[in-house]
Amino acid sequence: MRVMISFVIPAHNEEACLAGTLETLIAAAEAVGQPFEVIVVNDASTDATAEIAQRFDVRVLDVEHRHIAATRNAGGREARGEVLFFIDADTQVNAAAIRAGLKAIEQGAVGGGCHFGYAGSIPRWAHVMLWLGNTIGRLLPVCGGACMFCSREAFAAVGGFPERYYAAEDVAFIKALKRHGRVVIPREKVLTSNRKIRTMSFGELLPLLLRLVFRGPESFRTREGLGLWYGPEARADRGDPVGAGKGGRESET
Repeated sequence: MRVMISFVIPAHNEEACLAGTLETLIAAAEAVGQPFEVIVVNDASTDATAEIAQRFDVRVLDVEHRHIAATRNAGGREARGEVLFFIDADTQVNAAAIRAGLKAIEQGAVGGGCHFGYAGSIPRWAHVMLWLGNTIGRLLPVCGGACMFCSREAFAAVGGFPERYYAAEDVAFIKALKRHGRVVIPREKVLTSNRKIRTMSFGELLPLLLRLVFRGPESFRTREGLGLWYGPEARADRGDPVGAGKGGRESET
C-alpha cells in the first residue's frame, strides 16, 4: 500500500545533531520506498540549525514558540502525509522502525512509538533506568517522544500534542491516542544522543520522574524545574551527539 509519510522534526539550537539526524532519516526513508517529506520546525534557534536544514531537500518551518508541544503541532499542521512521524532532532531512525510504524497503522493502530537506545556512553544508573523504562513502557504501552507516529486522522482527532504541558506532552499524546484506538510499541528501536543524560545526575533526574509518576503531565504546566529542556544546558552542544561530524548531503524526496 502506497502512503505519503511526513517526518516532523522540532529543532531548537540543534546544529550539533541535525545533519546526522537528517542524513540517516532520509537514507532510511528512501530505503522504505514510500513517498515522504521531511519538515524541520526551526523553533527560535540562534545557531546554524536553519542553515544546516537548508542544506538538505527538506521543508523548513520557522516558529517562535520555545514550547515543544506547540512546535510539534506546528509541523503536524503543515504535514501533507497520511502517516506522521515525530522525530527528535538528536535521534537516528532506521528503515526497520519506519516500516514497523507503517505496518502498525496499516493493521489498524492509530499510532505509537519506538523505544530508544543511547549513542555513546551513559552512567550505570542510566542503563538501569533505560531498561526499566522500556520494559514498563512496553507493558503499558507508552513511549517517549524520540520517535512517535500516528495517522493524520488520529492526530486531528486528539487535537495534536496538548499545549498546556511544557514536558511529558508525549506521554499525554499517547494517552489521548489510546482513547481513540489501538497504540503499538514496535520491537524496533531508534538511537538517540546521550547528551541530556550526561548533563544530570540521578539525584537531579529522580524528582522529574517522581513528578511524572505521581502527578502525571499536569505537573509540567510551567517551565519550572525544566532547565534540561528550556535552560541554557539544553542546547545541542553537550555530550556525544548522534551523527556528529557527518556532513550533510542532498536528498531526493
